[in-house]
Amino acid sequence: MKKTQLKYILSFGIIAILLACSTKKDNFVNRKWHSVNTEYNVHYNGDLALQKGITDVKATYSDNFWEVLPLERMQITEEEQKPGDTKNPNFERAETKATKAIQKHSMNIGGYEKNNQIDESYLMLGKARYYEHRYLPAMEAFNYILYKYPNSNNVYQAQVWREKVNLKLENEQLAIKNLNRTLKGQKKIKGQDLADINAVLAQAYITTNVLDSAIASVKISKKETKLKEEKARYTFILGQLYEKLNYKDSAFVAYQEVIDMKRKSPRNYTIYSHLKQSTQFDFETGDSIAFHKKLDKLLANIENKGFRDVIHHQRAAFYDKKGNDKLAIVHYNKSLKNMSTDRYLAASNFRNISNIYYRKKNFHTSKKYLDSTLIHLTEKSNEFKSLKKKLEILTDVVKYQDIIRQADSVIVVSKMSPSEKNKYYQDYIDKLKISDSIAAKKLSINGSVTNQNSKSDMKSPDLPNENMLLPPGAGGSFPPPTMSPLKNPVIEPPLTKNTPADFIANAGGVQSSFYFYNPATLAQGKLNFKKKWGDRKLGDKWNTIATSKQNLIDATNTVDIVEDDIQDKIKDVVVEPKYTTAFYIEQLPKNSKVLDSLNIEANYARFQLGSIFKEKLKENKLAITSFEDILVNKPESKLVLPTYYNLYQLFGSENGEKATAYKQKIISEYPESRYASAFNNTAINADVTANSEFNTLYSKVEKGLFREANVEVDALVKKYDGDELNAKFDVLKAKISARLFGLSAYKTALQKIVKNYPKGEETKKIESILTSDIPALEALEFGATPKSFNLVFVTNYPNETSHKNLMEKLNKYAKESGDAKIKVSNDIYSVEKNMIVLHGILNKMTAESVANYLKEHKDYKLKDTPVIISNEDYKVVQVKKNLEEYLAKIK
Repeated sequence: MKKTQLKYILSFGIIAILLACSTKKDNFVNRKWHSVNTEYNVHYNGDLALQKGITDVKATYSDNFWEVLPLERMQITEEEQKPGDTKNPNFERAETKATKAIQKHSMNIGGYEKNNQIDESYLMLGKARYYEHRYLPAMEAFNYILYKYPNSNNVYQAQVWREKVNLKLENEQLAIKNLNRTLKGQKKIKGQDLADINAVLAQAYITTNVLDSAIASVKISKKETKLKEEKARYTFILGQLYEKLNYKDSAFVAYQEVIDMKRKSPRNYTIYSHLKQSTQFDFETGDSIAFHKKLDKLLANIENKGFRDVIHHQRAAFYDKKGNDKLAIVHYNKSLKNMSTDRYLAASNFRNISNIYYRKKNFHTSKKYLDSTLIHLTEKSNEFKSLKKKLEILTDVVKYQDIIRQADSVIVVSKMSPSEKNKYYQDYIDKLKISDSIAAKKLSINGSVTNQNSKSDMKSPDLPNENMLLPPGAGGSFPPPTMSPLKNPVIEPPLTKNTPADFIANAGGVQSSFYFYNPATLAQGKLNFKKKWGDRKLGDKWNTIATSKQNLIDATNTVDIVEDDIQDKIKDVVVEPKYTTAFYIEQLPKNSKVLDSLNIEANYARFQLGSIFKEKLKENKLAITSFEDILVNKPESKLVLPTYYNLYQLFGSENGEKATAYKQKIISEYPESRYASAFNNTAINADVTANSEFNTLYSKVEKGLFREANVEVDALVKKYDGDELNAKFDVLKAKISARLFGLSAYKTALQKIVKNYPKGEETKKIESILTSDIPALEALEFGATPKSFNLVFVTNYPNETSHKNLMEKLNKYAKESGDAKIKVSNDIYSVEKNMIVLHGILNKMTAESVANYLKEHKDYKLKDTPVIISNEDYKVVQVKKNLEEYLAKIK
């Protein structure tokens, strides 16, 4: 009986479940079944996945506290989504669950949704798509709620998320319009919905730079939100907006409010609020003691361990503003040593140190720190372009300073007497030995520490020193603003052998600083050991009596042997050549022409350096020094006139008497120059003359009269020597050189232009040619796959009369061949040679047949022997002017 009842009950239950599963029947059981199943099964699991995905996004998101924070913490990406791709599997799972709820539990009966959980499904679906950066599909999900479920309790959240999508799609004005309409139409909105609506509205105002309206919306969001993290974030953003509008007092109060939240605020908002307040500190009248006590307290708090870079940066900025450069660098380095994920803070540290060295005119170190600055900045940041431009300028400054320092060092030392040279280099060697000895001792100490660590169980790495994170060559202390031009002027070659006497004389060098690096000390140690212990075999318990009796030998013989060994060691000792004065003196140039060329190179570098200081860096005093140094170092004539004019301009605003003196020098020494014409109000006529001469010469080049143009261009270059218009003629001369003298001459001419006219309009184009076109032309080689062949007749220039008969017969053959590809040309090869070329022959065999035909046939009977060459190899010959190389190759 009981079994029968149970059977009926189970059957009834199964039938009831099957009936309840239907989505087509509108009754209480069906509605409750699908609603509960959707909420506690599908939605529960989907929401877990969605929240985990959002947590992952926030964990990987890194705020840039140096700009106004976005009100929503979402990692922005520019990667395009491909169909089926997801950034986070949790969002994919959430979307799958939401889709399942809609497909299996939606009860759309008579145009109305009977399952009150389906709007939640669409909201989850839209959020998952939004965080996957699939904005248009996300908007469809949010719009479906707004249009199909106008009475849903999620309608405001749907609108918030839809306007977030509009912001991502850069439809800020549409988002502002929609949200303001919602706020005006619905007066009863409150709580988190009101906070979220105003947060999105504030973000739209910030994006469109309507900051006053943004402040009003952020205040409402801050007041209405119940989430502590959001309240702290909105308050911090409020302070940033006040700061951007230069409302310093209001910004200070907002940041203080974040600080006063204490543990209710995430630590990063608190620390950066302290930083923002420190930027408003009055460095003239403020309480410095209280300022440092505050920072000390923050550093002592273990909870701030991850933000020590920020705190040290605050202190460094304090000393920087106070003008205490040494302490500023120390604390900037401490900030770098404790570097966290804030890359902009690291960039700021490097940039500020670079600025300190720049103020000290130490451009070498400033450049190194600036280089490190750019590594930590993104190319899209506001500062990147300007700092990159500054780095390029400093790179040139450093390059020219190195050229000047190197040349001056060699010139000064070369002019010393032999005794002065010896004394100078001996002083340098003494200092070098000390530094090498210190380095060797550090090496030996580090080696012993390493051995001890390898034997111990401790595996923690050594703590970095303050300079480990700095660019190469940049230390924490100031090097002198200028370096002695006499410091180590020659490059050190590989080691060579020296005599035992040299070894003894240099016993204080690196070889004697560590016991096992010094053969003499090592041998003496062996002698002392054998005097005390005798000759012992290597093994355990070597110092016991039994072992000593077994190994004891005649001490007298041992001493003799060891002393002999010492002498042998000394004889075999080698010493590094860098510890001898002869090593350096031998490398000094002996020829006066070499010294003259170094002086010329140094003067050109001074001119470029002066131009950079004057035009780009606006460092007039340094520019004056550079130009004046040119005049006292026997400059070439072409540098004198532009140097006078630059000094005239530089002194024009500072020293009228000196400006007048240089003006008179230009008028008296260069009366025909453009500069003198400018002083006499005839600059227009001078320009007309120069331009007309250039245009005449250029027209000859265009007509192919390269030889005639080559003769004239040299005269014009000489005429305008020292004039800025000379650059135009040098460019034209480079083109002529390419046609007459080949690729090597062309490259040299271009390099000269870049060197002499770094500010010229043509320089950038020429640099591009040197970096791209020239290497491609240099890579051309004989042997490329031939497409056609030529017959080349090499003739002396001029050849129009002497080879008129040859030209006529070749033209006759080209016409009678009936092949449109076969043509004749008279090409320039060099100043003395031309090439009469029959182009367009199909292959080498045919070319040989044509050559024989032209030689043997009665209508031609050519006496000249042609060079058979492929069209590709002919191009190489014309570019590189290497016909002799080709002829040697085919032989």
